Formats: sequence, structure tokens, C-alpha cells
Amino acid sequence: MKKILTLLAIGFVFTGCSMVKSPGNKDLVQLTGKIQQLGMSTFQYGTHIIKSADKTYALKSSTVNLDTYIDKEVIVKGTKVKGYPVENGPDLIEVTELKLK
Repeated sequence: MKKILTLLAIGFVFTGCSMVKSPGNKDLVQLTGKIQQLGMSTFQYGTHIIKSADKTYALKSSTVNLDTYIDKEVIVKGTKVKGYPVENGPDLIEVTELKLK
């Protein structure tokens, strides 16, 4: 009986540890391109866009003033926002860091 309880305890410890792992870097992105103000679009999210590697991304940020970098070549670092893209729109990126190229 003690062996079974010990094995169960060890099993719960390993299971709990695996759930604490970070999700990894799969949602981290780095983009290079020119930031543009979001104008009229078919999607209704983000405040700015960037075209990087022939793909458009919607951007938003609560830490970086994206207006400062409009029409400038930049390197954007951020994370993909879960639940996007919506209705064939672009991925939405929460910008956490931005620097001029």
C-alpha cells in the first residue's frame, strides 16, 4: 500500500511539473518592415500594420507608442495574440519591443 501511495505521489509531482512549463517561444515573433497606420480594412483589430516577408501583420501595443515609428524601417518584437487571425485577416501581434533598423 505504501508503494502505491509513493508511486501516486511521484506521478502527481511529475504531472504538476510538466504543467508549469512555459509555452515556449512559438508565439514570439520578430518582424522587419515599415509600420503603417491602420486605415480602412476588412478586419477590425489592431492600430497599425507592418508588411514583413510579403505578409501583413496587425499590430497593437500597450507599452510602445507605434505612432512614433510610422513610415520608418523597424524591427518589431512581440507575441502573437491568441484567437487571431479572424475572418481571413492578419495575425495580431502585441508589440513589446521596437527599434529602428
